[in-house]
Amino acid sequence: MDLRETNSPKKWKNRTLTSSLEFALTGIFTAFKEERNMRKHGISAVLAALAGIIFHITAIEWLFLLLAIFLVITFEIINSAIENVVDLASNYHFSMLAKNAKDMAAGAVLVISGYAVATGIIIFVPKIWALLFH
Repeated sequence: MDLRETNSPKKWKNRTLTSSLEFALTGIFTAFKEERNMRKHGISAVLAALAGIIFHITAIEWLFLLLAIFLVITFEIINSAIENVVDLASNYHFSMLAKNAKDMAAGAVLVISGYAVATGIIIFVPKIWALLFH
C-alpha cells in the first residue's frame, strides 16, 4: 500500500475522542505491562508521592515532584515506542543506526531521570536531615 495515497479513507484513524482516549490508555497500560523499567519508574513514582504526603511538602515542591514523575514516565513511554519502531523497521537485525536510535532514546530517559533524582534530593534531603538531627 502506498502511504502517500490520499483517495482511500483511513480505516485505522480513530474518529472520536473516546476512541483516542482508549488508544492512549491502552498504550500506557501496554508500557506498564511489557516494560520492566516502566514498572520500576511507576513504583518510584508511588514512593515519591507517598514521601511527599508524609513530609507535607509545599505546593511548589509538589509541582516540581509531579513534573519529575510525569516527565520520567513520559520519556519512558517514548523510549519504549522508539524501541518498538526500531525493532519493526530493522526486523530485529543489527544495524548501527538502529542501535544509535535506541541508545539515544535510553539516554534521554537517563537525563530526565537525573533531573528526577536531583528534584528528590532537593526536596527530601533537607526534610530527612531535619527529622534525624533536630
